[in-house]
Formats: sequence, structure tokens, C-alpha cells
Amino acid sequence: MRCPFCSEPDTKVIDSRLANEGDSVRRRRECVTCGERFTTFETAELVMPRIVKRDGTRVPFDEHKLRSGIMRALEKRPVQVEAIEAAIHRIMHQLRATGDREVNARLLGEWVMEQLRTLDEVAYVRFASVYRSFQDVNAFREEIERLQSEPSDEVKRSQLSLLDNLAKTKRGDEK
Repeated sequence: MRCPFCSEPDTKVIDSRLANEGDSVRRRRECVTCGERFTTFETAELVMPRIVKRDGTRVPFDEHKLRSGIMRALEKRPVQVEAIEAAIHRIMHQLRATGDREVNARLLGEWVMEQLRTLDEVAYVRFASVYRSFQDVNAFREEIERLQSEPSDEVKRSQLSLLDNLAKTKRGDEK
């Protein structure tokens, strides 16, 4: 790393530690020539896949567009910013985890709806109405009925924990 003070190409690392919740490395460096110290940050440069839209066009993934769509659906809803950021992070992780160079916009939209459903059902219906181009009130009604008939992820998780507790109780009774 070149020294920003004297442009000497030789510097040494005197301290390294994790930063940004482990997403980057903070390095404290010292120039061997002038003795000045400075800090650098090292992060992984991950290339996000391109998004293939319905009409076949390919566009670069845009985190700002993802965030604004989610925020629009969640407008005036009681959802904490931390929960929203975590959902966006999970969606971006899913995108990277595909390992593909291109991802269909439909799949991305389904991931967004899945995250919105766990955050707020009203926001989910709002997003779904635009994303799936609801044409009339019946489309809204059908989506709401489907939403009510399927247990949410939170209900599924609580059911699993109840089943686990039941299994533990049974094992305890058998001993």
C-alpha cells in the first residue's frame, strides 16, 4: 500500500481487526520511510448478478431500487428500520448465494414478497398488488384469502418449537 503522505510504496501493517460487524478488515499502517500512520479498510468486492426483466432486458442490480420498493410498500407501517435493513441484507445474500451471473426479476420479486410477508402483511399485499398487477378487487380478495389460509413463517417457526418441546418432553417421560 502506497503511503498517502510521501508516496513511498512500502508500508507495514501494525494492527488488524474486524470492522463493520465482520464485513471488512481495518488495518493500521505505518510508512517505513516517513513514519506516518494511516488506516485502511479492506472489503470483499462481490459482483451482484444482473437482473433479467420480464421483457428480456438485462439491468445491473440496483440496491437503491430494491430499498425504495420495499420502503414504498412499508410506508406508514409500524416496522423498525433494523428489520427492514435485515430483510434487504437477506435478499442480497440470496442473490449472491445463487452464484449465477443473471437472476430472473420474477425470482427477485418473490424473495421481496417473502421478506415483506414476514415484516408486515399489509405491506406484502401492497407490494403484491403492484408486482402481480392486480386488475380488480377480486384479485386483492384472492391474495388476502391465500395469505390467511397459509400460516406465516412466524407461525411455522413457533409450531416447530412446540413440536421440539413435545419431543423433548416425551423423551424425558420415557427415561
